[in-house]
Amino acid sequence: MALFPKFSKKRDGVNVVMEQRLLQNVNNLILNSETCTGCGICVDACPEEAIVLGLVGASRRGAINYAAPVDVDETKCSYCGVCVVMCPFNALTLKVDNQERLPILEKEGFPQYDMKAEIDDEKCVKCTICEEVCPRDAIDRNVPAYEGTYKGPVAGAKDRHTAIRTKTTFKVDTEKCSLCGLCGALCPALVVKHKEFTAETGKIEGEVVWDEAKCDACKICVEACPEECITVEREVISDKVDGKVSIVQDNCCTCTWCSRNCPPEAITVEKIFEGDIEFHAEKCPGGCSTCAEVCPANAIYLPSAKPASEMGHEIEKTIAVNKDYCILCGACVNACPGEDIIIMQRTGVRVKGTETDLFKKIKEKLFTKRTSKVKEGVTGQVGIKIMEKA
Repeated sequence: MALFPKFSKKRDGVNVVMEQRLLQNVNNLILNSETCTGCGICVDACPEEAIVLGLVGASRRGAINYAAPVDVDETKCSYCGVCVVMCPFNALTLKVDNQERLPILEKEGFPQYDMKAEIDDEKCVKCTICEEVCPRDAIDRNVPAYEGTYKGPVAGAKDRHTAIRTKTTFKVDTEKCSLCGLCGALCPALVVKHKEFTAETGKIEGEVVWDEAKCDACKICVEACPEECITVEREVISDKVDGKVSIVQDNCCTCTWCSRNCPPEAITVEKIFEGDIEFHAEKCPGGCSTCAEVCPANAIYLPSAKPASEMGHEIEKTIAVNKDYCILCGACVNACPGEDIIIMQRTGVRVKGTETDLFKKIKEKLFTKRTSKVKEGVTGQVGIKIMEKA
């Protein structure tokens, strides 16, 4: 009886850990069931056919917590790393003796996705749009917190007037100033210091002290001064807000939400996959919305209801997709419980590196036209209806 290899599978929080224990080393394939979208690309990519689709809709919607969107047979897996390379959501990690490794890249060579997602720092105005619209938390907005309520009050937030670099000048006409103290009572940047009052002079003497660091050039002192003796001028040296906004490549799914909505057009994103997707809403049972809930790019939506007077002879759609944001990952196809409601076909994929024979076989599978689930032949596994070869 052979002692090696030994195989095991265990759940560790959100991770499912497959293990192959050999005589000299230990291989672990780790699936993050929370990050996994159930797109099924790893299923097409696995050269050993060790990965199958699980209950994608139920697991992604949180209806069950005992299964991941995909299932890996730890005894069939060769721990080569192809699935890790091909996963567009970085839901898989391969470790050899606790070190992240990818044997398929190290030994044989294999192409990788040609990710193009970048922000032009010169054009970026550090606004909040990209971070708010991104469905994958792929925007790192490393900008100081100011007084605004973008994310609610922040302890230690900077004064708003420090957001841009300016040069402020403050002048007091001492001939006109009566040292009344009103400006100091209104503004924390001003202190009116009086000398000791004495009958010897019988006069109010002192000075107006200005703290440039506290001044935001609001000009309240100018407007309120009863003697009209204060002048405040501000010169903008740079209107660029400090900080940097960047894209976290590991989280980006190239949906283009950020690039299409960036006000200064500072973001460039090119999708990994090309192709087309069709939704046949007339076949969709109302009230399901599974595809919208599992879509990792927020590209699927429930259309707003139209007034009856505007419908004419139209049948109201229960589901729709915005193709501008669809990344053709296939998660919706895998999760849909109906037949031929969603039809998807990829026609291109952006990769860099030599396309090996193995990759060409994978690409043929990826380019296969397919439609939504129609059967569950094996409990816990779903079958996807193949329509035609690419």
